[in-house]
Amino acid sequence: MSAHAYTVAPIGFEGNLVRVECDTAAGLPTLQLVGLAAKSVDEARERVRSAIRNSHLNFTNNKATVNLSPANITKDGSHYDLPIAISILAETKQIRSEKINDICFAGEVGLNGDLRPIRGAIAIAETAKAAGLKTIILPFKNAKQASLTPGIDVLGATNLIDVYLHLCGEKIIKPTPPFTCNIDVKKSSTDISSVKGQTHAKRALLIAAAGHHNILFDGPPGAGKTMLARALAGILPSPTHQEMIEITKLHNLAGEAEDSILTSRPFRSPHHTCSFVSLIGGGARPIPGEISLAHHGVLFLDELPEYPRASLESLRQPLEDRIIHVSRANGKVSYPANFMLVATKNPCPCGFYGDPTRECSCTSPQLLAYQKKISGPLLDRIDLIVHVARANEKDFLFHATEEDTSGQSQEWQQKVEAARDKQYKRHQSDISNAQLTSAQLRNLSLLSSEAEELLQAAAQTFSISARSYFKIIRVARTIADLDDSDAITKKHIAEALHYRSEQAPSSV
Repeated sequence: MSAHAYTVAPIGFEGNLVRVECDTAAGLPTLQLVGLAAKSVDEARERVRSAIRNSHLNFTNNKATVNLSPANITKDGSHYDLPIAISILAETKQIRSEKINDICFAGEVGLNGDLRPIRGAIAIAETAKAAGLKTIILPFKNAKQASLTPGIDVLGATNLIDVYLHLCGEKIIKPTPPFTCNIDVKKSSTDISSVKGQTHAKRALLIAAAGHHNILFDGPPGAGKTMLARALAGILPSPTHQEMIEITKLHNLAGEAEDSILTSRPFRSPHHTCSFVSLIGGGARPIPGEISLAHHGVLFLDELPEYPRASLESLRQPLEDRIIHVSRANGKVSYPANFMLVATKNPCPCGFYGDPTRECSCTSPQLLAYQKKISGPLLDRIDLIVHVARANEKDFLFHATEEDTSGQSQEWQQKVEAARDKQYKRHQSDISNAQLTSAQLRNLSLLSSEAEELLQAAAQTFSISARSYFKIIRVARTIADLDDSDAITKKHIAEALHYRSEQAPSSV
């Protein structure tokens, strides 16, 4: 009769419970793995054999066959080492089988039996809990991460012999206490007060943060576009416990956070030379891309037209659905991608088209080709388009003004949190204004008659698309929330319309 242990196969953002079965029969002492095991799992044969022997335990003297069920799912990763070792110990009667029936095992074993950190600890713990398992045993360095998942006992072990002694009742491993965030959340080193002048652009940044809106800064070099974008991290509200779980889980799946918990919103700034796969996600073993690693945070694309056209166009679907589906020959996975897009661009290749002090050196074909790098459908998915003019030289001087107050980002963060709390209460869920559907907007927008008339007139005059029409209402709803107004008035619509301008700087 075969013995078995349980583990999890992470598949995208989710997971699938795997039953690791072991059976022995007369023959040479070998270990055979079946069940669609990838190369990293197939190599576990030698790691497990040495780990068991070096832990002063007995490897089987017969032929052992380990089956990873269900067999139609590809098994990849080094975390199968520990459940394979446990199933062998149970089959050889060194561990009582009933002791492991409600336990999930995951961990890479070294040749000396040490347990090493793995990817996907949170996904494994969540899947084990959903399957009804009561306990998960995994490497000690992953225990803190897995403790983010409530409702399951997380035991962190340092080596295989500790797991064996725990299961035999000789040396009990204490459960890791549930994680509680009691540390200061790391903020951006760029305070909003360090951006001199640019009152209009900073107002737009505040609106974008309050409603989780996408924003594009357009202006000449040195106007402060990048500094504005980096200051955004300091005015966003702290992530909730559930958001911390999702942020840490995604970075762990990508191999960026093996033994830590991320308690701040991500700010991802991929270079314009990044590949399509690194931005969207994928690979032979599909892992999250930059858009998923920016989940619940900011994706900053500096000099948007410099990115490959295919990469930019691939953003259109996740900007709408806030999820990315990666299809490859060996399967299809999905990752969340609920991020704020913050982008910057120059008006032309040299950067001085429309500048009142410097002459543009670009030819008309160069200018046209540069502008065409960003498609209309992509621009249509950006809520606020803001022209950032060159700063006045007087603003460079560090005179004491109301704007130059250190710690202004903290004050703005409180405004953003108040506006978002108002949204959450109105929507009765953690949905920001930018995520509202058209049906929800009709029920919750509360446009005044004057505001509706202005919007209708603007839609007819400027041939506004249906998507832009509703984006204007969403932005106006956020402006009204910042003003603590239940209704959207004419001035709120007027300001929102101003941020939909896509004209050249010379005509702004």
